[in-house]
Amino acid sequence: MAEYRLSISGATCQGCARKITQALTVVPGVSEVQVDLEQQQVQVTAKDDVPTERLQTAIAEAGYGPSEPHCEGVVNESPSSREPAATDGDVTLSISGATCAGCVRTIEEALRNTPGVKKAEMNFADRTAQVSGSASVKSLVQAVEAAGYGASEISPEDDGSEQEARELAHYRLLLRHMWFGLGLGAPLMAWGLLGGDMMVRPGETSQWVWLGIGLATLAVLATAGRHFFVGAWKAFGNHNANMDTLIALGTGAAWLYSMAVVLAPGVLPEAARHVYFEASAMIIGLINLGQALEVRARGKTSAAIKRLLDLGAKTARVIRDGREQDIPVEQVQLGDRLRVRPGEKIAVDGEVIEGESRIDESMLTGEPMPVEKNIGDKVSAGTLNESGTLIYTATAVGRDTALSRIVALVKKAQGSKPPIGRLADQVSAIFVPVIMIIAVVSALVWFNVGPDPRLTHMLISATTVLIIACPCALGLATPMSVMVGVGKAAEFGILIRQGEALQTSSKLDTIVLDKTGTITEGKPEVTAILTADGQQDDRILHIAASLESGSEHPLAQAILREAERRELSLMEASQFSALNGKGVTAIVEGQRYRLGNRRWLESEGVTVTLETQSLTDKGATPLFLATDTSLLGVIGVADRIKEDSRAAIARLRDVGMKVVMITGDIQASANAIAKEAGVDEVMAEVLPEDKAKKVKALQQEGRIVGMVGDGINDAPALAQADVGFAIGTGTDVAIESASITLMGGSLHGVADAMAISAATVSNIKQNLFGAFIYNSLGVPVAAGVLYPFTGSLLSPVIAGAAMSLSSVTVVTNANRLRLFKPGRRNQ
Repeated sequence: MAEYRLSISGATCQGCARKITQALTVVPGVSEVQVDLEQQQVQVTAKDDVPTERLQTAIAEAGYGPSEPHCEGVVNESPSSREPAATDGDVTLSISGATCAGCVRTIEEALRNTPGVKKAEMNFADRTAQVSGSASVKSLVQAVEAAGYGASEISPEDDGSEQEARELAHYRLLLRHMWFGLGLGAPLMAWGLLGGDMMVRPGETSQWVWLGIGLATLAVLATAGRHFFVGAWKAFGNHNANMDTLIALGTGAAWLYSMAVVLAPGVLPEAARHVYFEASAMIIGLINLGQALEVRARGKTSAAIKRLLDLGAKTARVIRDGREQDIPVEQVQLGDRLRVRPGEKIAVDGEVIEGESRIDESMLTGEPMPVEKNIGDKVSAGTLNESGTLIYTATAVGRDTALSRIVALVKKAQGSKPPIGRLADQVSAIFVPVIMIIAVVSALVWFNVGPDPRLTHMLISATTVLIIACPCALGLATPMSVMVGVGKAAEFGILIRQGEALQTSSKLDTIVLDKTGTITEGKPEVTAILTADGQQDDRILHIAASLESGSEHPLAQAILREAERRELSLMEASQFSALNGKGVTAIVEGQRYRLGNRRWLESEGVTVTLETQSLTDKGATPLFLATDTSLLGVIGVADRIKEDSRAAIARLRDVGMKVVMITGDIQASANAIAKEAGVDEVMAEVLPEDKAKKVKALQQEGRIVGMVGDGINDAPALAQADVGFAIGTGTDVAIESASITLMGGSLHGVADAMAISAATVSNIKQNLFGAFIYNSLGVPVAAGVLYPFTGSLLSPVIAGAAMSLSSVTVVTNANRLRLFKPGRRNQ
């Protein structure tokens, strides 16, 4: 076994990690690949020596060179001794001042134009931006500020409490602004509705009264509406237009017109001496109310993150110098010994060294049944100890615990943008300028060909178009649903890494399932031994176990466990060699033996005379033991399918999925397992390196393929699939290669993920449809197309209320997803 650590460059995301993993895994001899994006290094484990030039070439061909080997052999370098990572990596910024989809586009462009930035996406729902590349945080903040907005870095340790406090303060400020605007606007509107005179006549006392009201309205615009005008000015300075532009133009135009009426009523026709101060004040108040409701509803979308954070224990009982003491969990160090009593939460990740108990891991894995834990088993922070007392050693603390990594993954995924979100981006890029043009055209039409009072009609139609067309709902439509959907999936133990995977999962029509560890338990057992003439069971098993003594393969472990059960001491094996997809060979007691599949042995000239149908009919995998020329016996190894695999596969088929099982087993054994599990199609005798080719072949047939696996050899297929589902109980390589990770081992997680994905995409479409319909219908009505039928124009005040209501409706609809349940698991 040899290990290599190579430097890489240009890898910035999980997609890069998958490409590198895929490129290296296909190199002969490579058994495991771990990509460290933060350190820009890749660690390669190989069964045999592999030329470093071959590994470097693979990385370079994947587009991430150059690379140089740091060291060869067993790696002992500790993380803390390494140089700090290059500035390459992900940065999360908190954004302030963004009010609509147009702001999102402006901020993303500013970040992308910063030297060193490779990717930048802003989540309008939680006002954060994810930036990948080598740009410094300082330059990113400066770029955002230059665009007219505020930015600050969010550290990985940030638990969101500061942002929550800021949101609460913002919510209260918006409510104050709302009361200020409505406090003046509502009485004025009531006065008008109750028949009060809203006209100004030269020389009368009412002219001075309206002047005082106009100045009071100006105070409302300068305080409660100040942020709209400041935002509009900044956008203007950056040659942009956004929601603030529309509101500032609308309310400003109404106030200026009204003030012109008050100051010089004699200049205007008598029919046009109506004032609209109440409209300006009411619009400011209603839009602030809408934004306050949006902020409040928005906070509920991150409920899943809060629940995950709340899972963590606050204190830990540490055993130091023979004494037990409760300390804050932040003070626990690696290697500390900790005690957890019944009813308490596991404080940090660790390994049990004393005691036995049952642990409820449901919030991490989605599995409802508690798990037995004994000496040597791993425990995870946040899980609940139900019965006995355990003493365990801390193996990961702080941000390195599984719970912390899950929270980080969920946060990142919530900020990602699915392809469907690009539609809103494209529309918002031209939306505000188009609305301004429509408002001008509408004003010109009313002024030139409209009925009297033309000036008043011109003002009302232009103002109403500007107010009702705010693209705020459009900007919220996608990110709100993604935040709730990703959080909902996390509640069921499903980690969705990217918004793209969330959307693609809803389109899958084919699911490819790896057999071992995915459909089956992954813990095979020896079920039968067939012997050639003159051979004995124990002798066959003794030699086979000695051959497999250095192997970690599940089939090898089954043979070793059976040998241990029969109390067979192992013999020394030399010149061990493992041939991927074929078997193993080594010299035992001076004789070379081979243990592997039938096809391999026959290709080596061994004549197979034993009939193995009795094994394969029961789903067992026959392993043939032979010398260079003679067959000695066959060991049947079988793996039970998981209790709920059949029900989960039935769920997938019920929603129209074609379910395919892929395995390296011989056809007869695979057919037996497939029949028991209920899959549609079997791909048997597939070599590990060919799994990705099989997935690609299905894609070339026009199918949209999801791949589910847990092993190292599944990594290329997981990366090749449209959506890769990694079983969380599997290897880190498989998890890193997948778009979605199932923290539990049940295939129900696949069906749950697809159901949540479909519900989320449906919710996004509903939001986008509502936003588009709202603007499509609202703008013509505001422009006055109904005037010939109704004889009146839409009030700017009603337009302001409708605009606020549209945003609240989108947020409320997104929050409906929180109540979604993906179906019964035990059907």
